[in-house]
Amino acid sequence: MATVAERVGVDPERLWGGTFLVALLALVGGSLAFPNLVYDRFVWHYFWGPVQVDANSMVCAVREGGATKYLDSASACAAAAEPVAYPGYTLVSEVGYMVTLLFALIGVVFLMRRLDIGEDRSFFYALLPFMFFGGALRVVEDANDTPGAAETLISYPLNTLVISPIIYFTVFLITLGAVVVAVALDQFDVTTSYERPLFGIGVVVLAASLAYLLSLVVTGAPGVEFYPQVLVVMLVGATLAAAATWWLIERFAPEINSGTGTIGLVIIWGHAVDGVANVVGLDWMTALNAGPNLVPKHPVNQFVVDFTASTLPASVLAVTGDAWPFLLVKLVAATFVVWVFEEGIFEESPRYTMLLLVAVLAVGLGPGTRDMLRATFGV
Repeated sequence: MATVAERVGVDPERLWGGTFLVALLALVGGSLAFPNLVYDRFVWHYFWGPVQVDANSMVCAVREGGATKYLDSASACAAAAEPVAYPGYTLVSEVGYMVTLLFALIGVVFLMRRLDIGEDRSFFYALLPFMFFGGALRVVEDANDTPGAAETLISYPLNTLVISPIIYFTVFLITLGAVVVAVALDQFDVTTSYERPLFGIGVVVLAASLAYLLSLVVTGAPGVEFYPQVLVVMLVGATLAAAATWWLIERFAPEINSGTGTIGLVIIWGHAVDGVANVVGLDWMTALNAGPNLVPKHPVNQFVVDFTASTLPASVLAVTGDAWPFLLVKLVAATFVVWVFEEGIFEESPRYTMLLLVAVLAVGLGPGTRDMLRATFGV
């Protein structure tokens, strides 16, 4: 960013803020001046429309005369004139969200610098409950999508806050608010450090999400069950897988974890949770007497399952299942990422490094928590 400041002659933070304002004015102004072109065919078509369709449990939606019309049959959607929005992501939306994420991360680094936080490893651990919270909140969405489970409690438009990808912004804003509150408590000497209240707020929002899911079980909501044996098997399996990986690293290649230390173990464990949750959820639910096996929710999971099923003979699959390679992939990938974070990186840019480590853990532990709780609550 220093290079950018030197070339442009503008403070990096001001450059970031100016870029944000220009982009915001372009979207808002363009939507007002050219609603059909900018809003209907771009903003709504690729970003907001898919969320609306998902929130209303429809097949698709069309934008006609400035109004949204929902369709509940594939044939009607195929015959409709563009713009037509379907649930899920498109190439345009994925690129848009990726650019937004990278831009937001730069802004977060600036904010961390302003608040003078994020240089110590305690910052990483203080954010740990929020990573569980993100996955738990996704299960709230899954439970809300279960027919008859929670339709009267979370309905449109409030349910858009827990629908992908809006849910990621929801979790981000809640976490950001918690950071600001925790730092304020520290600055006013209410607490001795910001990490403790930050961790505490994370525990509270996580507990609230879990309490909601448990309330669905207690009230007998249709489509929601409780299988504690699944939770135990997944946590024990993930811990054993992470411990074995950690032992191999310490025994044969300790240089892999020379930079991250204990954080490396947490990252490997977080990704092990994701791997084991997929293996158990996709292949062993019936064996655990926990209802039918789940279906993959992500393309990568589906690819691994399809590849294994097409490669191994049926006699082997009957014993091993077809999702187990996903655990190996997660462990190898997590180990490689831990190896990348050598000790020098922490010294050169500690705040950005901590933020990247949080992101690395979040992309494993977040989906892993979701898959684990999905299987535990049968949604």
